[in-house]
Amino acid sequence: MWAAWVLGRLCCKFLKENGLQTMAKAVWNGQVLAESDTYETVEGNIYFPDETVKREFLRPSSTTSSCPWKGQARYFTIVVDGQENQDAAWYYPDPKPAARNVKHHIAFWRGVEVTK
Repeated sequence: MWAAWVLGRLCCKFLKENGLQTMAKAVWNGQVLAESDTYETVEGNIYFPDETVKREFLRPSSTTSSCPWKGQARYFTIVVDGQENQDAAWYYPDPKPAARNVKHHIAFWRGVEVTK
């Protein structure tokens, strides 16, 4: 697990440094939730910088989860055109040192289409 994470970080760093990283986009219910050409990829999930996420579609959730190497995650419910997608976005407000690259980033799942 750790070796895969290190390899992934090195690959992402190479792509960024050489201008090869592509635009990533998160869409749900026809609405673009986030779009950026700078992002972090961890365990196959794209984490968007806070400033690239349209927060008007996010509502804080009381849900939390814990990852042994990333720390405690908090969640948002996505609301678009009156439809809700419960806990479909998450972030690490105070990630552990090994995951510090996802601080101030948000990831999506549960039917949110994330492309790059």
